[in-house]
Amino acid sequence: MSTEAHGAPRNRTLKWINDRMPIVSMVEHTLYYPVPRNLNYMWNFGSLAGLALIIMIVTGVVLSMHYTPHTTYAFDSVERIMRDVNYGWLLRYVHMNGASMFFIIVYLHIFRGLYYGSYKAPRELLWWLGVFIVLLMMATAFMGYVLPWGQMSFWGAKVITSMVGAVPLVGDSLTAMLWGGFTVDNPTLNRFFSLHYLLPFVILGVVILHIWALHTVKANNPLGIDTKGPQDSIDFHPYYTAKDMFGVGVFLLVLAAFVFFAPNYLGHPDNYIQADPLKTPPHIVPEWYFLPFYTILRAFTDDWWLFQLLLGWWGMTAKLAGVLAMAGAIVVLFFLPWLDTSRVRSARFRPMYRLFFWVFVADCLLLGWIGAKPAEQPWTLIGQWATIYYFAHFLIILPLLSRIERPKPLPYSISQAVLGGGGGAAASSASPMEKSG
Repeated sequence: MSTEAHGAPRNRTLKWINDRMPIVSMVEHTLYYPVPRNLNYMWNFGSLAGLALIIMIVTGVVLSMHYTPHTTYAFDSVERIMRDVNYGWLLRYVHMNGASMFFIIVYLHIFRGLYYGSYKAPRELLWWLGVFIVLLMMATAFMGYVLPWGQMSFWGAKVITSMVGAVPLVGDSLTAMLWGGFTVDNPTLNRFFSLHYLLPFVILGVVILHIWALHTVKANNPLGIDTKGPQDSIDFHPYYTAKDMFGVGVFLLVLAAFVFFAPNYLGHPDNYIQADPLKTPPHIVPEWYFLPFYTILRAFTDDWWLFQLLLGWWGMTAKLAGVLAMAGAIVVLFFLPWLDTSRVRSARFRPMYRLFFWVFVADCLLLGWIGAKPAEQPWTLIGQWATIYYFAHFLIILPLLSRIERPKPLPYSISQAVLGGGGGAAASSASPMEKSG
């Protein structure tokens, strides 16, 4: 592409197009817009999430050409894709494991935002759009999990959709609307297939808004300080496109390892048994990326002292409390910019926050591990305490830290820290996450 100093194209055809629809200028802006010069590999996850979304859309569109959304034929149509469609097994395994890779990348993207304070002003709207993308991803993934119409698909849909019935007044109506009848059956499958096909394109639209917001307020950086001039920034291309391509290579290698060597490792074997409404599996579990929220849902039992103390005497059922807590685990992220009021963004200069951050990460991993265990003691008790800490981190610990913590001094600028040794004392105590760049 021939351009003059990254400006208007010199090619007459491209110039004619650009004057009427500035596509070339938009590409130029995307490639050459200034970004902080100290971004590390933790900033690769945004582009990797975009790549994962494209892979999911492309493979999903092709798979839908061979899938039959009917309870009588759905399971067999999936088997036909695996056995008879040319490279159908590859398409399905890439789609299955691509979903897991997508969630891994997005979860790491969220933790990076939490660590470096990317939710703080002026990036609140950028953060909200990211959380909304996560909600859409969860809805899309849940509906996609139902489509193979295996035992875990059917019973997972039965358990999760029945939770909607706990909502007062309108719960039964909402459940009937989801089911399309009086139980999970063919109308449910048709609804879920339609929405599973549609929502990825909604996600794509929100991703475009997310990128727009990012280019408006500019990217955060490991120091958590604003750029103060050209000396603090470099062009995105070729410096960070090269860095992103390295990340793409690692991502594709990991995805290929799962697809070719362990394609069903992250799935459940019961889903290779056709759905049987008369035979309940001994242990119903969702996909691994829902397990932390599943633990929070199960934590609220009628005999739990915290539920009885705070909610039971209001007449609220444990089922409704679990549903509200599961939803609240995501909703609380929308309020994070106002729960953490510290003026310092990066955990690099907040030693107390950094400690509690890693405890929070461990708590989330514990919630995921407990979610895969049966709903019995001692797992229920451990899950209840892990749930308490999850909400305490956001509602109690972060507001307190904002008041009592004394952060380390910030460097004057990014260039001072990168080139002049500024902030060296803080850098010497940096975590492995900070040293990855």
